[in-house]
Amino acid sequence: MEDSVDRHLARWRGRAPFDERVEAVVTRMQFLVKHLAHTKEAALKEVGMQDFEFETLHRLVARDGSATPSELAADLLLSPAGMTGRLDTLERSGLVRRIRSTEDRRRVDVELTSKGHDLWMDAMTIRGQVEADLVNALPPADQALLDGLLKRLLVKAEAGH
Repeated sequence: MEDSVDRHLARWRGRAPFDERVEAVVTRMQFLVKHLAHTKEAALKEVGMQDFEFETLHRLVARDGSATPSELAADLLLSPAGMTGRLDTLERSGLVRRIRSTEDRRRVDVELTSKGHDLWMDAMTIRGQVEADLVNALPPADQALLDGLLKRLLVKAEAGH
C-alpha cells in the first residue's frame, strides 16, 4: 500500500541528504498534523465558527467557564488590546458575557454563555468523531503502541534534545 510520503521519498531519493526512514516518519507526522488541522477547520466551518472563537471558548471551558481577560490573554498569548477586540466580537455574538465585579469595579470576568458552550460542544463533537475515525483505523493494541512511541518522541523534543 503506497501513500503520498512513499511518492515523496521516491521523488527525492538520491537528490537530498536525508535518512529515508527519518524523513518518512517526520513527513508522515507533518502530513497527519496538516490533515487534523483541516478537519478542525471543517468542523468549525460546519458549525459556523471561526478558529479564534473556538480557541477562546476552548480556554474558557478549560477554566470552568469563567476567566479574567488577562488570564485568557495569557492562555492565548495575546496582547490586552487583542484580547479586548476578541471578547468584543464574542460578546456581540452572544458566546460570552462580561461581568463586572460588585466588590471591585475594575475587575471584569468573562463567562461562557450557554450558546457559547453549545457551539463549542458541537465543534468538539464533530472534531472528536473525525479524530476517532482516523485513529480507529488501527486496532487498539496498535493505538497503544503508537501512543507510546509518540510520547517517547515528544518527551525527547520537550527535553530540548
